[in-house]
Amino acid sequence: MKVGLFIDTWYPMVDGVIKVVDNYARRLVQYCDVVVFCPETRGFNREDDARMPYKVVRCSSLPLIKSDYDIPTPILDPKFEAQLLMSGIDLVHIHSPFSVSLAGVLYAKIHKLPVIATLHSQYRQDFEKPLKFKPAVNAAMDAIMRVFNACDECWAVNGGIRDLYIQEYGLTAPCKVRLNATDHLPVLDPAEAARTVNETYGIPADATVFLFVGRINFIKNIDFTVRALAKAKAMGLKNFRMLFAGRGQDEDKLAALVKEQGLTEEVVMCGLVSGREMLENLYSRAKLFLFPSLYDANSLVQIEAACQGTPTVFLEGARTAATVTPGVNGYVCPPEEEAYARMILDILDHPDLYEKVSDAARRDLYLNWDDVVRDVFADYCKFLR
Repeated sequence: MKVGLFIDTWYPMVDGVIKVVDNYARRLVQYCDVVVFCPETRGFNREDDARMPYKVVRCSSLPLIKSDYDIPTPILDPKFEAQLLMSGIDLVHIHSPFSVSLAGVLYAKIHKLPVIATLHSQYRQDFEKPLKFKPAVNAAMDAIMRVFNACDECWAVNGGIRDLYIQEYGLTAPCKVRLNATDHLPVLDPAEAARTVNETYGIPADATVFLFVGRINFIKNIDFTVRALAKAKAMGLKNFRMLFAGRGQDEDKLAALVKEQGLTEEVVMCGLVSGREMLENLYSRAKLFLFPSLYDANSLVQIEAACQGTPTVFLEGARTAATVTPGVNGYVCPPEEEAYARMILDILDHPDLYEKVSDAARRDLYLNWDDVVRDVFADYCKFLR
């Protein structure tokens, strides 16, 4: 079997969808041939592509102004089209609904191949911010839903996203839930992990640590986190550090907000943390993973945190919290900064209950990619019988 994975962005950009596709591809090579079809992105290196354990085929792209992302242009790239035509793939799996993935769907329809789509994102939110005109947003949604509805099956990353696509987006293709996972492993020595983090980032050994990992972009609601922590500090929260691990377009805005809210001493900007061992150390050191995003569908970082027994604090209405049972394996708070601050204080005031939630987060929410991809390949085989 030869599988084509199609995605409309790729390394060196890093986001959750890219990491999902990479983890799929790295494990699928144990079972079949894999080709990742993706665009050229700013700063990419073909030598890095060649070192991947799977084949990477890139198309040309254009930079998107005021964004980290680029616009793929496969229709303008005859070399890409030729490589797709000669690829000999047996199944198309798309991870986005735009031009690269559309090329994969068209190829599949012409050659009568099965097409699977993973539903990773809340696209209406993506469209509403730049378009700001409801008919234009509706037209964009109609266009991407034609792509998804042309697939033989869709996989939603949790039940909340499945409901969203069926009830609000108009999905008519068959759809089931396929959860994301992580390649992280629980740290063997939490005390040593804590010492490493403390020494690296200058954190007192007795400080309570909160963590965010991801793109430094206000679309993730990280400004909410800063304001909520300022309120918690005013309510009596002492001796804490908030670590932001990642890079993004709003780093300067975040630094300015931190200063404005009087949290310069408490907030640590870690920058991009790419090593898996250090990320595992960060998750292990953190008491809570603060993730008030209403944008994410099912973020990998919450699974990575659960791997270390670090519960996440979500907001009510967050689709990414769909796998969580509040007060059992995580926390879900009303979408108000003061309520979020009070919940953090309440969690810290009840250490016995916290330990139960911590244990349940690891037990219930931690999934390994090896197990997930084994099931993925079994599903691929059903479509090719």
